[in-house]
Amino acid sequence: MANCFVCRAVLPEKIYRNTLCESCGAAAKVCLNCEFYDESAHWQCHETIPEAVREKDRANFCDYFRAAKTARSRGPAPEKQERARTDFSKLFGDE
Repeated sequence: MANCFVCRAVLPEKIYRNTLCESCGAAAKVCLNCEFYDESAHWQCHETIPEAVREKDRANFCDYFRAAKTARSRGPAPEKQERARTDFSKLFGDE
């Protein structure tokens, strides 16, 4: 079950180039929703793609696309942000 990288809503089982997230309207077949996407990999992809996909948040024609099983977002999850703030406060104090 894949989730939208923008709003984290559940995406349809079948994803095509023109598939949109029903919740926020973002394109679904994008690098940021792909299982092979990795910021640390060459061209941010674990597959051997012939050329870089420049806009990772735009629909593309990649034949390797496979919906990621975990949600990605443009920023850290709210829980992670709150935990980081709490840890920072414990370490350095709030006053």
